[in-house]
Amino acid sequence: METISFFDGRKIPLERHKVRIVQQLTLLPVEERLERIKEASSNLYLLHNKDIFLDMLTDSGVNAMSDRQQAAMMQADDAYAGSESFFRLEKTLHGIFGMDHFLPVHQGRGCEKILADLLVKPGDIVPMNYHFTTTKAHIERCGGEVIELICPEGLVYQSDHPFKGNIDTQALARLLDKEHDRVAFVRIEAGTNLIGGQPFSFANLRETAAICHKHGINLVMDASLLQDNLYFLKTKDEECKDLSLREIMRAVADLCDIIYFSARKLGFARGGGICMRESELVDRLKELVVLNEGFLTYGGMSVREIEAIAVGLEETLDFSVVSQGPEFIAYMVAKLEERGVPVVTPAGGLGCHLDASRFVPHIPSEQYPAAALAAALFIAGGIRGMERGTLSESRDADGNEKIAEMELLRLAIPRRVFTMSQIDYAIDRVTWLYENRNLIGGLRFEHEPKILRFFLGKLAPLSDWQEKIAAKFASDLPGSL
Repeated sequence: METISFFDGRKIPLERHKVRIVQQLTLLPVEERLERIKEASSNLYLLHNKDIFLDMLTDSGVNAMSDRQQAAMMQADDAYAGSESFFRLEKTLHGIFGMDHFLPVHQGRGCEKILADLLVKPGDIVPMNYHFTTTKAHIERCGGEVIELICPEGLVYQSDHPFKGNIDTQALARLLDKEHDRVAFVRIEAGTNLIGGQPFSFANLRETAAICHKHGINLVMDASLLQDNLYFLKTKDEECKDLSLREIMRAVADLCDIIYFSARKLGFARGGGICMRESELVDRLKELVVLNEGFLTYGGMSVREIEAIAVGLEETLDFSVVSQGPEFIAYMVAKLEERGVPVVTPAGGLGCHLDASRFVPHIPSEQYPAAALAAALFIAGGIRGMERGTLSESRDADGNEKIAEMELLRLAIPRRVFTMSQIDYAIDRVTWLYENRNLIGGLRFEHEPKILRFFLGKLAPLSDWQEKIAAKFASDLPGSL
């Protein structure tokens, strides 16, 4: 591993890349930011990108590509069937994961859809360490039920447990002993998204695989955030410290039966796919790919993106590449902690996660505190984050609100996108907002979709609290945007 120390004693993550193409950003005055959040019905998904200064909504499809990826896109074989670009990606994935088949799709939720269509039937259950929104929606759409078995430490906002994404293997063993006939598959998510990007340990994965295989049940991994999990295995897991990232990646893959991923995250491009061993499922999944995604050598992707993914996956095995995200996140988490701002610890992957339950404890869960905090942060700094709390849940069959187990505002840090001064700006604006947190109020739905409501729902503030935040910002920082 590479360690770089500053002579003056500071510990600041150092970018291992140089910027060669830039995109201009606009920071609107606070009065205009207030207008834009109202026009977007307090849903940050409905903002126009031109009105956003720092887009920390997600890392999906917005990671910076390398020069090697850009160059590879120029050699794409633009054929509907039999594209050589596909065979190059297939060879890369076989070398990394060692699996027999690769089925391409347009992105991660395409994988989730066809796996659920084939494997889940009414009455089935799918145990997992923790759900992801679209995964759960597809399983429930097919009549299945998600059973979350995250380890107890996973739902603790602040701790020093290094692997809060671990599945509770004792609970899994009991469940499979009793209900194995109803289990469609067991899913484990790398870099568990909704609880702060927290990783699993290698021992936990190995034990999970042994329990599944004892009952003849497939272990399916969502590897979209595997690069962050690789970083934590390399830096925190004694079993993996002396292994290369390639060796860790292969050891992880060897324990799984099916691996699917969004290449919008893993691979730094736009696409996705399913890797699997030879089985009776292969031909049936191929048919679903052709029906839902496209032919088997493009799967809904541009062949240019396919070329970029092949290079991006190889770059994922470079520690200087995968370390940049977690190191920037750890820096942001540490600086906010120093200022008393409640954040999820230890710092995970994907982004810095604000603990909205302690940031705005005066807002009831039914008034969507993390979503309100997201709207407030856009007003305060032109920063777009993503609510990961009660708004991201669905109502039950009786229309009752399901309260999330964690109420988070995720500030994603796409790889190789932001500079350190931009991270410091975000830290400053979050700190200002925390000092003025009592001004933030709740939200209510004006339009509530039934499925994945956080994408398209329209909300309204329960008072004039958004105007009060804008006025206080203008008063505290006169003349500043």
